[in-house]
Amino acid sequence: MNWGISGAVALLLLLNACSDTRLATSEAFIDAFYAFDQYQLEPFLANAPESFPVIIYYQGWAEGGNYKVLDRRPCVFTAADTVECSITVEDDPILALGIDFKVTDTFTITFNNSEIAAIETSSDDPDIYFIARDWVRENRAELIATPCEGFFNGGPTPGDCARAMASGYAEFAASDDFSAQ
Repeated sequence: MNWGISGAVALLLLLNACSDTRLATSEAFIDAFYAFDQYQLEPFLANAPESFPVIIYYQGWAEGGNYKVLDRRPCVFTAADTVECSITVEDDPILALGIDFKVTDTFTITFNNSEIAAIETSSDDPDIYFIARDWVRENRAELIATPCEGFFNGGPTPGDCARAMASGYAEFAASDDFSAQ
């Protein structure tokens, strides 16, 4: 098929417009996530049903954990249909540990045409964060049992869970188990 120069230029413009739309959608998703308003976030998840409960829960967790955005880098393409957005935050669970560390969360957004099809999250939490989480689960299970029901799977009280975990992390930081780390 011979498109000629004008056809090739038109195709490039179309692809660029689609790319711009995906980046703009990703940036708008991040805006909605950190607005801590579930109703602003839900439309972005309309075509990502498997991601819906995790992302909605995570938004509630981030709000309850008092996430403060410190560095929001622009979203970037990592593949033709995938955009990554990395945001460095300060949060209560890390602050409760009394360590000098700022967490970077990365949202990996997969598109189907111009619609978000899936969103995955990852973070660079330090090992001590996971040690603390396990300590709380083992030593203070009663503290988190009710508020952390449905942990990152659509549970009803993610903000309460984040606050309870931060409280447990503070207990861990004051314990001999933390000193041994």
